[in-house]
Amino acid sequence: MQSYTKNEDVAWVVPPQDYADTRPATFGIPEPRSCYLTMRDGCRLAIDIYIPTADASQAARLEREAPAQFPAIVLFTPYYRRFKLKAGGTGERAPNTAKFRDFFVPRGYAVIVIDVRGTGASFGTRDSFRSPRERDDSREVVDWIIKQPWSSGVVGATGISYLGAASDFLASTGHPAVKAIAPLFSVWDTYTDNYFPGGIPLKALTQSYDDLMVALDHDRRDMLHRFVYYANPDFEGPQPVDEDSDGALLQAAIHQHLGNFRQTEFMPEFRFREDPLPYDAAFSSATFSPYSLAEQIPRDVAVLSVSGWMDGGGYMNGAISRYLTLSKNPRHLLLGPWDHGARIDVSPWRTTQMADFPWLAEILRFFDHYLLGHDTGLDAEDPVHYYALHAEKWRSSAQWPPYEKRLDSTLHLTPAASLEPAPSSGTSHQAYQVDFAIGTGAGTRYERIAAINSTTYYPDWQGRTDLMCSFTSAPLPAAVELAGHVVADLWISSSEPDAGLFVYLTEVEADGAERYVTEGMLRLLHRKVSHCPSSYKTSWPFRTFSRQDASPVTPGEFERISLALLPTAWQFQRGSRLRISIAGADKDHCGQVPHGRPPLLKIGTGGAYSSRVDFPLRQGDRQQEPSQAINEASR
Repeated sequence: MQSYTKNEDVAWVVPPQDYADTRPATFGIPEPRSCYLTMRDGCRLAIDIYIPTADASQAARLEREAPAQFPAIVLFTPYYRRFKLKAGGTGERAPNTAKFRDFFVPRGYAVIVIDVRGTGASFGTRDSFRSPRERDDSREVVDWIIKQPWSSGVVGATGISYLGAASDFLASTGHPAVKAIAPLFSVWDTYTDNYFPGGIPLKALTQSYDDLMVALDHDRRDMLHRFVYYANPDFEGPQPVDEDSDGALLQAAIHQHLGNFRQTEFMPEFRFREDPLPYDAAFSSATFSPYSLAEQIPRDVAVLSVSGWMDGGGYMNGAISRYLTLSKNPRHLLLGPWDHGARIDVSPWRTTQMADFPWLAEILRFFDHYLLGHDTGLDAEDPVHYYALHAEKWRSSAQWPPYEKRLDSTLHLTPAASLEPAPSSGTSHQAYQVDFAIGTGAGTRYERIAAINSTTYYPDWQGRTDLMCSFTSAPLPAAVELAGHVVADLWISSSEPDAGLFVYLTEVEADGAERYVTEGMLRLLHRKVSHCPSSYKTSWPFRTFSRQDASPVTPGEFERISLALLPTAWQFQRGSRLRISIAGADKDHCGQVPHGRPPLLKIGTGGAYSSRVDFPLRQGDRQQEPSQAINEASR
């Protein structure tokens, strides 16, 4: 991928970097003030306050005028608003939020960072993941902000992952001061976007996240060094607030954190989506998922959803569903060549490892437009921007999905293990014995969301699909581009009453190199497809994952299964072949389905059991010779 250069992208009327150039840094960043805010129930939250400081020329003007007032951007974090450094120590003290502080404060925004209850220097106990109590806290924090002399009375919210979902929850309080949110790399549905994609538990994620939160919440520095984001040996736990000069309040707060919930015990309680806890009929996976409160987000709140093509097991679905659901709000969607948090450019054809697209500039433009009321030109842009891998270009669209599939973009599974434009006439199937020892290795889309530092994605994909039930197309006569969800429409039978179904899409290049493109998974127990509710719109087959809709399969009986792969935008090159591979396990990330009983799967390949795959394709914009494509892919 070529480094991002302003003016080279036709996807924008005003490219993000061009806009950023019109908004140079004109304010200074002060050392934060910190204090405790007392909530309705007496719980005290630690808060850091960064108010833009004037330079010398501005200071003289401000002496003659009323004190400057700024819109506020709030970030609610469970990952420490700020670390304390040991004497003589060095390093960024706010690794979780520094990029927002450093970009927005110099451009005239107050940035407010809050340790959510039960974390950092805040008091209280966490009773759940994204607790409803945190939602109520966020409204009280905004009440406090708009009363401050430096506040313009207008508030926005943003943040990555947990912080992004917190901005959804803040908007759902209906606070009139909240005018815009930018949820970044964050879920819409915690069940399917995060911990149970396709209804299958991500066991490795649950354990890793629990370890991280114990290390932070209990101030276990002996554990924290395992996580690269927080491995600075100069860190000495959370920073006490200014009034806590001897750290006594901090120690009292950390003692309360010992009662926090444990993710390894909490998340397995939610085997079915929206199934209530046995001791609390009002609490389910919907309780800590933003979609459940979508209808409470006022229609004048602007929303910018951001994700990347390797953003975990469903965060990009979350960004898309948020965009589709909030159709009456001012809304924008940005999908890039990124992993979770846009730390890495995931394109195999990148020229820089770190993501170099100025996505903060796009967020700045969004907030300038909706919080400051500036004429940013945002109204002239398409609401959707996405990056096409291997084309290595940004695209824009007035809708999502950006284009419907062409009539000739359906391929059928055949008895010859091929993908063909026409189905086979005779009824047939391929048998596949599930091997629970199969996995996808490390360096996948799942490591980063478990706080594991991945830098190269699927580097060892070559040969992995040989162990699966694979079907491969003829070489492509011309380049084609995919954008959206590939949907596998399969006839499947299982020897067991439940099974995990994993479907992978690979590009096999003209020289035989295999490139992982995307994947989808489904627990057959949850195979029933339903209509989308108004609070949860999708452009792919929707499932409730509820206990009511769950049912075992009849062993040996074929059923039609519709499974959407995770969305992507990818240009397949002339001479490449498409490969669909089916497996029944990913030992490296997912729990076994069913336990200790690897099923024998049969995949229909013709006649009454003709399986197919629908690809949302259009003609590609690179019509090079195969040798040229090979040369580019190997760079």
